[in-house]
Amino acid sequence: MTIWDRFRLDGRTALVTGGSRGIGKAVARGLAEAGAQVIISARDEETLRAAAEEIGSGLDVDVDYAVADMNDRRQVDRLAETALAKWGHIDILFNNAGTNEPQTLLETSDDTWDRILEINLTSCMRLARALAGEMVRRRWGRIIHTSSVMAFASNPARGLYSATKAGLVAMSRAHALELGPHGVTVNCLAPGPVLTDLPLSLLDDEQQQVFARRTALLRWGTVEEMVGPVLLLASEAGAFITGSVIHADGGMLCRTFD
Repeated sequence: MTIWDRFRLDGRTALVTGGSRGIGKAVARGLAEAGAQVIISARDEETLRAAAEEIGSGLDVDVDYAVADMNDRRQVDRLAETALAKWGHIDILFNNAGTNEPQTLLETSDDTWDRILEINLTSCMRLARALAGEMVRRRWGRIIHTSSVMAFASNPARGLYSATKAGLVAMSRAHALELGPHGVTVNCLAPGPVLTDLPLSLLDDEQQQVFARRTALLRWGTVEEMVGPVLLLASEAGAFITGSVIHADGGMLCRTFD
């Protein structure tokens, strides 16, 4: 096996949540290009269908989709059931769906807390729990959660978001210890400022420039630049990486003071 063969995913199956756009869509395409069969999920069926067609375009792999709202536990459980029914097992779970509603501590309502926690953390646990059994049985699996640099440093009104992303890191380390003896790795991707709809909807032009200046590269990342780190974690190339976090942040966390 050559080093390049270790990045191949032929015969593997993958589930990507939040897969209809942004990082999820780019990663789903990357996994498919590496040879994996892929199911993507999101809330809007029309957008999902179009994304699945685009992801699978020109590739000889099966790309399917399943509608699921990560805020609804019944839909999360049904998503796992759908994925298992299609292939009998999922080799790679990329828990990418997430959301953010900036609120200060004094503004944070119980409803907002429960909703963000459910989507960003609880749904990830439930999907991992539902799919890990077959990974253990087959003695091969990859669980990858999308965390954030906001798990390690934060800003005003980002306490809830940071709490959920830090929770993914801590949860991954425990699960890595539990599942490692069975050939299953558990890791996190921690993006910095990446050009997706979510941050661009929350930040004005001046704020976007501030984020760019805080990176070592002095720019925002692209969704395509997230594909390589995930492919490493999803393949044999990253087989000895578990309980870890890849900071794909352009060097943002290098800086102490402006």
